[in-house]
Amino acid sequence: MEKYDIAVLGAGIAGLSAAMWTARYGLKTVVIDRMGAGGQIVTASRIDNLTGLPQGVSGYDLGPLAFEQAEAAGAEFRIDDIESLTPSQAGVSIACGGDAIEARAVIVALGSTPRPLGVPGETEFAGRGISHCASCDAPLYSGKPVVVIGGGDTALDEALVLADSCSSVLVLARGSQLRAQRFLIDQAQAKTNIDIRLNTSVERIAGDAGVTHVIVAGGQEIACDGVFICAGTVPNSSLLKELVRVDADGHIETDVMMRSSHPAIYAVGDIRSQSVGLLAACAGDGATAATAAWRSLNAGA
Repeated sequence: MEKYDIAVLGAGIAGLSAAMWTARYGLKTVVIDRMGAGGQIVTASRIDNLTGLPQGVSGYDLGPLAFEQAEAAGAEFRIDDIESLTPSQAGVSIACGGDAIEARAVIVALGSTPRPLGVPGETEFAGRGISHCASCDAPLYSGKPVVVIGGGDTALDEALVLADSCSSVLVLARGSQLRAQRFLIDQAQAKTNIDIRLNTSVERIAGDAGVTHVIVAGGQEIACDGVFICAGTVPNSSLLKELVRVDADGHIETDVMMRSSHPAIYAVGDIRSQSVGLLAACAGDGATAATAAWRSLNAGA
């Protein structure tokens, strides 16, 4: 069993930031992720809310750059499945698809997955008209009408990407107002092929071989060829629930230094409770956890 000072679970921006800083502090660091570097941001066609990058940057550029930075600092990388975590005398033992490892401290940056909408037709038409990634699937709907379900930043980001290729984009938000940044709302409202409807709940996604329409509360049918669901996220914390305290939604509870209820486990990014979920904040979480872990491991040294 190979031993490390730090194991970072997840290679999104929060995890890569943590890995860069722990490696710079001189801690033997390994990053484990089953998909490789970048996390969810690799599907973002444009990120323009990071300080110092006024021209923006694509997610598929930013992810590899963050990976390169962490690797240059000395972090090791391992593509593998994380199967379980077990407290050990030295810290935490991590069972993977390959060889197990042991780390004195673990920084959890496993992120989240899209929350299901929970309506009839969602499972049936997965991959046949339902998507969670506009930058991935927009070309499939070129010149066609699509629906985006949600009222937050992600929903409007998706709508703006889709507007460049789809004939029309209808954003359906169940609330009485959008929860997105004013900047994104203004951009969406400036697009002639984006329409936004508030107080509208989708009750069914329907079709034949693929999606043909959605049915909203009241029974109205809205024709569309694609449905992009942006109904929030669910934290990927199932492996940790027996080890650390989580809130009612499954987010790992931490203090301001990203420390969980377990002395050897830290949590960063949108897997932790009270995270604002912004990319800059996730990178800051990583740096904070790295500093806290370094101080803890070197206490009394």
